[in-house]
Parts: sequence; structure tokens; C-alpha cells
Amino acid sequence: MTKGDSVSEDGRIFREAWIAGVKKHFPGEPKPGYITPWDQTPEWERQSAAAVYGQVRGFVQASGGQTAKLSREQKGRFVALCWIAQIHKHIENPKPGYVADWDVLPEWQRETDADIFEHIEHIL
Repeated sequence: MTKGDSVSEDGRIFREAWIAGVKKHFPGEPKPGYITPWDQTPEWERQSAAAVYGQVRGFVQASGGQTAKLSREQKGRFVALCWIAQIHKHIENPKPGYVADWDVLPEWQRETDADIFEHIEHIL
């Protein structure tokens, strides 16, 4: 597997965990953009998904498996903060909702972010 394939796979895993979380936690019918399949996801989002996957993986590995002791909120906050950094990297003037702090994110998004962390943590 080449480095590009590995990045693509990392991003795909992240995106699939996001979609699963949205389908589980979003109240009602989610916006189509929230559940767009990987192959139709914009390139900047693919790059961001792979980057955040890598950050979570690195954090879990560097902890020696001790991330299991973190609360779901701590895990979700980590994903959310990493994602906000990617938004700033790829979007010059993002909408405030795109870079909102944890406390103002909707519950479905907080739960989805925690699910993503735990999914990555589980497969490592």
C-alpha cells in the first residue's frame, strides 16, 4: 500500500465513522452533505478526515493505550478541536458554526465526535 492509499484509507475510516455517528445521533433526517459517501466528499474534507484520523491514532498510540481512561467528552473534544484546526487550514473565513467550541456544538455532533474517537481507538 502506498502512502497515498494509506492516507485515503485513514480518511475513509474517519468519514465512515462520521456517517455512522450522524445516522445514529442526528435528530430527524440529516443534511445530505453530512452523509455524503467518501467518493463524493470534497478533497479538502478528505484531507482533513485523514489528518484528524492520524492525530487521533498518534494520540492513542502515544498514550500507551491509556486513552481508554478518558471520558467520552474528552475524546469528543479532541476530535472536535483537531477538526477545527483543519477547517482553519482549508477555509479562509469559515462560518462561525464550522469552528464553534465544544460547548455550543449540538449534542448529536458531540456524540458523533466521541464515537469517531472510540472507533479509531478500537481498531488500533
